[in-house]
Amino acid sequence: MAPASGARARALVILLHGYASKGDDLIQLASIWKTGAPGAAFLAPNGPEPAREPPGTFQWWSAARGTVNRAERLRIARPIIDEFIDAQLQTHGLSESQLVLVGFSQGTTAALHVALGRERAIAGVIGFSGMLSDPDSLGAHIRSKPPVLLVHGAADTVVPPSRLEEARTALAPLGFDLTTHLSPGLGHSIDIGGTRAATKFLARVLPAAAAGG
Repeated sequence: MAPASGARARALVILLHGYASKGDDLIQLASIWKTGAPGAAFLAPNGPEPAREPPGTFQWWSAARGTVNRAERLRIARPIIDEFIDAQLQTHGLSESQLVLVGFSQGTTAALHVALGRERAIAGVIGFSGMLSDPDSLGAHIRSKPPVLLVHGAADTVVPPSRLEEARTALAPLGFDLTTHLSPGLGHSIDIGGTRAATKFLARVLPAAAAGG
């Protein structure tokens, strides 16, 4: 989605969808944020692999049981996402400091893994209803420390809200600029409280996006 200002993009927001979903589902968040960030372009690519079901959906890596562990699957997916990010930054003439990665569920795990492993820090990461891939060995993976907002539903039965506290416990001692938001009664979804928290976060870490021209 091109900047609402109609001018050249001053910032870039890339959204990574959840398992068995597609970019068209998550790009709807752009309609909420574009008014406050008219200078930002929004992109929501499809994952590299088709999901088993429903038809026409995608995944960033296979979630099937019996496959290699999540950390190993992420090591395979990471260069694909990094290549997409690098290409889009070059296309728009932007730097990492003008980029925010947004994820939902599996997309959050991917966004955190990719962002923390990049040599140059991006402007920020927003993760909805997700988790860290391997909290116990996080320190060895980190190459940069972008600001992070983690949002979770308190009634999530797909990715338990305890994963939010797990991420906080892992990231906070390492000096991350970390913000969290827990939505009471919310399941594996995104609500208005979460989108408002993300709106404030975007305004803080991407001030150039608020400029319209």
